[in-house]
Amino acid sequence: MIKYYTRACNFKYGSTAKQLIKNNKALPLCGNKNISFDEIEIITRNNNKVFSKKINFKKINSLSTKQKDKIKKDIKKITSKRKNFLKNIDFSLPSVMGILNLTPDSFSDGGKFNKKNKSFNHISKMIKSGANIIDVGGESTRPGSKTISPSMEWDRVKYVLNNFKKKYKNNCLSIDTRKSELMIKGIKCGVDLINDVSGFKHDKRSLSKIKKYKIPKVLHHMHGTPTTMQINPKYKNVLLDIYDFFENAIKKNLKDNKIILDPGIGFGKTLKHNLTLISKISLFHSLGFPILIGTSRKRFINEISGEYDSKDRIGGTLASVLYLMSQGVQIFRVHNVNEVKQGILVFEKILSN
Repeated sequence: MIKYYTRACNFKYGSTAKQLIKNNKALPLCGNKNISFDEIEIITRNNNKVFSKKINFKKINSLSTKQKDKIKKDIKKITSKRKNFLKNIDFSLPSVMGILNLTPDSFSDGGKFNKKNKSFNHISKMIKSGANIIDVGGESTRPGSKTISPSMEWDRVKYVLNNFKKKYKNNCLSIDTRKSELMIKGIKCGVDLINDVSGFKHDKRSLSKIKKYKIPKVLHHMHGTPTTMQINPKYKNVLLDIYDFFENAIKKNLKDNKIILDPGIGFGKTLKHNLTLISKISLFHSLGFPILIGTSRKRFINEISGEYDSKDRIGGTLASVLYLMSQGVQIFRVHNVNEVKQGILVFEKILSN
């Protein structure tokens, strides 16, 4: 079976992008005229063989009818403005999702914020630093971690979820959980987004149980489970395999269109897999949904830089965020909100000149 994929390439920014779009020499990325592209990479997958070529977008009509029809559909999705379905979030601008781990054993900050006063002090700090979304989690999904009971997970997060909207009613609240029981309790507390790192595979009932609430969801990719995911993960082609995973999940189970895509950096991926996904991230724009990425303090930064202590990986986190921002990624899930937000603002200003 032959399948075609389309990746936007050769981006320009700011006034240059606007001028190129105005002169019909480039196309807007995700409806945002501050980022343009004039090339596409056409990737052809024929069983296990993969070929690619880059062409100017104006040469699409020279392709075969089958290729042309698929590429034109993809370009329509790549260039279309993303609908703003998430509370107070504008997908034409980069947004920061601040991480609040209420766990004793998360890989980076386990046990640091699971006291009531400390959790809300940290939330306040992240929001003041520019976090657009707060993502609350009560179960560690670091490599090698094991599942905990729903009751234990709820005990860890219930204070924050029950009180967040009393203090921050206009801020976007996300729950990081794999369990339908927690999802429903979170929704009843005012949660605006469900972030399930298993891609809704851990609890097979979750999608059917939350369907009636029509709540936005993060469709996250994970290879295996947290316990097994880093044991020699393999793909035929990591970029295309994850694209196919997203495409199939959207067609089968997620037809409400309130979806954010997360390819799951570090969740069942080697260093090479992670770097491929980051460098080629613009492929996922052709699915037509906002993209969320979590590179914050991840192990791949240690593998490149040799920095063992996760708290000292801010430089690597920021480098990856700024590259991903240049590729049109909309949401960045991070621990160090202040540093990342500052970097985004400066980088945005440089690109806009």
